[in-house]
Amino acid sequence: MFKKILFILALSPIFGFAQDYEITGKVIDKSQNFPLEYVSVSALNPNDGTIVNGGVTNRKGVFNIKLDAGTYDIKIEYISFETITYEDYVIEGDTDFGTIGMKIAADNLDEVTVVSETTQVEVRLDKKIYNVGKDLTTAGGTVSDALGNVPSVTVDIDGAISLRGNSNVRILINGKPSSVAGYGDQDVFQQLPADAIESVEVITSPSARYDAEGSGGIINIILKREKTLGFNGSVRGTVGEPRNTGIYTNVNLRTDNFNVFNNLGFTDRKAPGNAFNDRIQEGGDFDRIIEDREYDRSGQNFNMNTGVEYFFNDMTSLTGSFFMRLGEDEDITNNFSSRFDDGELVERTFRRENEFEDDKRFQYSINFEKRFDEENRDHKLTADFQYSNKDETKFNPISENEITTGDFVAGQEVTETEDEDSFLFQADYVLPIGDSQFEAGFRGDYSDSTEDFLVLRKLEASDPFEINEDVSSQFDFQQNITAAYSQYGNKFGQFSFLLGLRFEHTQLKGNTRPLSENSEQEAVDFDKNFTGLFPTLNIIYELGEDENLSLGYNRRINRPRGWYLNPFPSQSSRTNIFQGNPDLDPSFANAFDLGYLKKWEDFTLTSSIYYQRETDAFERVERDTGEFTEEDNIPIIANIPINLATEERYGAELGVLYNPVKWLRTNLSFNYFRFESEGTYEGDEFGATNESYFGRFSSNVILPWKIQWQTNAFYRGPRENAQTKTDPIASLDLSFSKEILNDNATISVNVRDVFNSRKRDQFTVAETFTNRSTFQWRERQITATFVYRFNQQKNEQDRRNSDGGDDNGGDFGG
Repeated sequence: MFKKILFILALSPIFGFAQDYEITGKVIDKSQNFPLEYVSVSALNPNDGTIVNGGVTNRKGVFNIKLDAGTYDIKIEYISFETITYEDYVIEGDTDFGTIGMKIAADNLDEVTVVSETTQVEVRLDKKIYNVGKDLTTAGGTVSDALGNVPSVTVDIDGAISLRGNSNVRILINGKPSSVAGYGDQDVFQQLPADAIESVEVITSPSARYDAEGSGGIINIILKREKTLGFNGSVRGTVGEPRNTGIYTNVNLRTDNFNVFNNLGFTDRKAPGNAFNDRIQEGGDFDRIIEDREYDRSGQNFNMNTGVEYFFNDMTSLTGSFFMRLGEDEDITNNFSSRFDDGELVERTFRRENEFEDDKRFQYSINFEKRFDEENRDHKLTADFQYSNKDETKFNPISENEITTGDFVAGQEVTETEDEDSFLFQADYVLPIGDSQFEAGFRGDYSDSTEDFLVLRKLEASDPFEINEDVSSQFDFQQNITAAYSQYGNKFGQFSFLLGLRFEHTQLKGNTRPLSENSEQEAVDFDKNFTGLFPTLNIIYELGEDENLSLGYNRRINRPRGWYLNPFPSQSSRTNIFQGNPDLDPSFANAFDLGYLKKWEDFTLTSSIYYQRETDAFERVERDTGEFTEEDNIPIIANIPINLATEERYGAELGVLYNPVKWLRTNLSFNYFRFESEGTYEGDEFGATNESYFGRFSSNVILPWKIQWQTNAFYRGPRENAQTKTDPIASLDLSFSKEILNDNATISVNVRDVFNSRKRDQFTVAETFTNRSTFQWRERQITATFVYRFNQQKNEQDRRNSDGGDDNGGDFGG
């Protein structure tokens, strides 16, 4: 269907000058009475069925084609609608068909409904697009849950996101860096509702229009923004155990001149977890420490994404939008610790942390779009301005006592504040030239943040709290990135290519100073500047209509985040600290990707092999600081990031979509990767070889009474780096749903991690200690969801009314 539309558009300028009579009309959805855009209108030779001329409807559903006098078969086609044909229609002059009403194809309804419920893939020259908006197993879940169902993407136990096993991933929201994504603070995705997502773009070989940031690639999250004419929307409510209560509304009002959209969400969640650590060490008063932790995390979050798009005409629009997230979280950690000396139990303590977090994020955006060609809407100029603010405060009172006697061991009060302002300026120009296309753009991304880390402590129960001078600090950090790019794409026969070059200048500027004048720590200043050129190349060779080979190359950068550069230690406990490294430099990577795609009637195969070589790659290492706690003489272990010499990563992935019958759809993906790193730090060798893999299986079955049953299974193989071995992880999710109220509502029940098996087991070996640990971020979750839709169709064409999807931000560059 899409190829036919492109063919008609290509023929229009050829035949347009030779024909005399104007054929017009308007096409609408008969059941909803609103215009349909991109409907194919063809005039065929009645003798051999060849296309004489044709066109597609515009945003108002209107078509206009030119024909000579004669007899034609006039065919009107649109996906999921019944085709309308006027056979042997005689054209003797200008003809107006008036308003033509199209009906949804009855025999396609069930099939289309199933397609919209499971993750589907669309392959483009430089990315894969996954529609996860209606994945049943993520109903009532978070953005992290939704990303965990996307092929090539994995979400670790504690929420860290990786692409093909590489955690150096750039996360974008609607094609732009955003405080919504926390600029690397990925825990925000465990708070945002999955219902806000329209689709996820996985970009393993980014073109020059995208940031060069992220050696592993880019994940672009497209938020919902309906454009269907009229007033429509949906309301979703959830309840769950452990507590998972929420309500989410999505409403849209579209007229000829305005599009008003508003998404609201409120969640009240509880996420219990647990951890176990068994450390055997040298030095100090104890040679073995066992810790058994229980996490009780809860939080209330309110999210809003609202905006207005004004259409000056069919070619020009201006959009203003506002995003807000308000979060209040409480995390309680109970830690039971047993300490041994020479095999004898010496001490048992109970440590309680009660962290309160107040998180406010605001984002204001303005987008201007100008299209220059009615027939080729890809010829356009877009300009964007975005301001974001993040204001976060954490307060964590900590107490530790001996269990048997109740004697006081330690007390702390930790206060962390962060205030961040960021500005983004962006402009992109796209010029199609026949089969070719030229693009150029500019982006300025500037952020400024201030972080205060204040630790108060006391050594005796009767003592007042005093400032811990060795760790309390203020950190001011600026990251300024200025970029420009240009790229050119063309097609020669079966070859398509996209060649680009991106220039980026990066400034990383920071100042860290102690909060106390009596601190022995010294203030540290750094001002790092880096300039780089980042070439990209993507090639596709079409072996057939449904078969192609692709080759991609791109150069990437991985910039250290502010907390990776801050040299003052932050405490996750009295005995474990994280300490940044101001000497850390960005790493650079060259990546190659070779892919193969083949489609059959009910079977789609995607595959690729890839290779990446990264210099100055980051590695986090644990080391004994040589210092001991004042309270109980326990060695303090530091976790620090370093630059390794090189890291080579290669692997292969395979994806299969198999839909043998209407009632069964399956999705299988498998990814194997291996990396080899080399490098030393302070005389110790930290090079390692790591080989691992992960697989994911999803199926959607239509049971009797049209009940849908969805299953998602995940398995990740063992991993290993320079110090730590990680055991394999397996998990299973189930979901059941049923349409009710004339298919205007859906009820569903899902179980995430059915066997409560999503746990991380690790074993770490360092020079002076070994540590065996188990960590479970969140225990098994059961959720029930009710969704009611008004003036809204469940079919795929809703998305096609959004001008091809680009207006949602999926193709923004710069």
